[in-house]
Amino acid sequence: MIPDSTTASPPRSPRPPRPAGRVRALAYTAAAAVLAACCALPSVVSAVGAPEPVALRPPAPTGPYAVGQVELHLVDETRGHPWVEGAKRRDLMATVWYPAAEDADGEPAPYASPAAASRLADELEQVGLARDAVDFAGSRAGAVAGAPVAAEAGDLPVLLYSHGFRQTRYQAAAQLADLASRGFAVVAVDHPYEASAVEFPDGRIVRDSVPGSDPQTMREAIAVRVADMRFVLDAVADLAAGRNPDAAGRRLPRGLGAALDPAHTGMFGHSAGGFTAAEALLADERIDAAANLDGSIAYHVGDEDWARATLAGAPRPFLLMGGGTSGSGGEPHTSAHSPDWRRFRAASTGEFTEVYLPEAEHMSFTDTQWILPRIEARLHPSSPAWETTRTESTGTIDPARSVAVQRAYLAAFFTEYLRGRERPLLDAPSAAYPEAELVG
Repeated sequence: MIPDSTTASPPRSPRPPRPAGRVRALAYTAAAAVLAACCALPSVVSAVGAPEPVALRPPAPTGPYAVGQVELHLVDETRGHPWVEGAKRRDLMATVWYPAAEDADGEPAPYASPAAASRLADELEQVGLARDAVDFAGSRAGAVAGAPVAAEAGDLPVLLYSHGFRQTRYQAAAQLADLASRGFAVVAVDHPYEASAVEFPDGRIVRDSVPGSDPQTMREAIAVRVADMRFVLDAVADLAAGRNPDAAGRRLPRGLGAALDPAHTGMFGHSAGGFTAAEALLADERIDAAANLDGSIAYHVGDEDWARATLAGAPRPFLLMGGGTSGSGGEPHTSAHSPDWRRFRAASTGEFTEVYLPEAEHMSFTDTQWILPRIEARLHPSSPAWETTRTESTGTIDPARSVAVQRAYLAAFFTEYLRGRERPLLDAPSAAYPEAELVG
């Protein structure tokens, strides 16, 4: 397995340092293919039999509410798709996670669409596992499809989620479900032609076709992503006003529109999605607070090809969360050592929180963190190659603790800055979460 632009912190392993200037957070190469960065195993593991395939289900949410989910097909008639000549409109798929009525009737939402699941299975084969090593058809997201909104949850602050390059909106289920269980409405968005596979209701499937990884392509990609998120904010406003933005007018969960509170909106993302969050915060004043999970804030760090956000910083509250090491020297991935983050933080005028997980790595901030242990528990791989695979992807942090820390800080940040309820967790190191360091 080739991890998604990660290295392990010395002295974890004798791996050579990454090349200077490599852009950690954008995952601009084919190495970021979702399962190659998530569930890939060395071919030797294919010989290990498993009595049952692995069925994915995120760790149980920690909030007081059950979780519901609904998909939206959104169509922007004002622009086409990037890298697709002649495209006249841009189709987006989004999933809304929200607090659901307890014991609501409905089918469990699948972990991923059939197209995304098929892509994952393809990649399993490419790395030596059988297609059925993971039971994608039987995997669940931990939400009830179409469930009514929990009336007792009150007004729901809105959070937008943007995935990393060549990932999908499905790969943060542990974070999305937990925030929904705590009373947020979370809208996870696929960016077509960058996501590994986007499936539309009419059966069309759009796969990633990014033409390259040069800075100019990245400029276009991030600009398109920001436009995507602003368009989704318009759709959220339509929902809150009682309109149905779904292209086919499909039925919405009872109470969803009335519960949304778009006057209190945040955004977060992983890798390129975190970069997108920083840029979107500058571009749209409707976003009150934003968070970046281990994403570079530059088009090319080594060449000092900075983005607008790198130089302007965050004008409103921002959470920067990093893990492991980066750069040619294998230094901690914090603003003290990463020039893009250092410039961004120094220029920021809003409240700023920086959290560092020394034993995590780049893919720790996705579902990879809990998926790899599930595969390991079922298949019992024990080769040195497996140990390297796991360490390079998610570090040496305890997987359950990693998920718990991320959930706690995301919830605390958005609770304080969208709900106005102070959270001491953001102010000082916590004995409850010793895996995390606050960077001053």
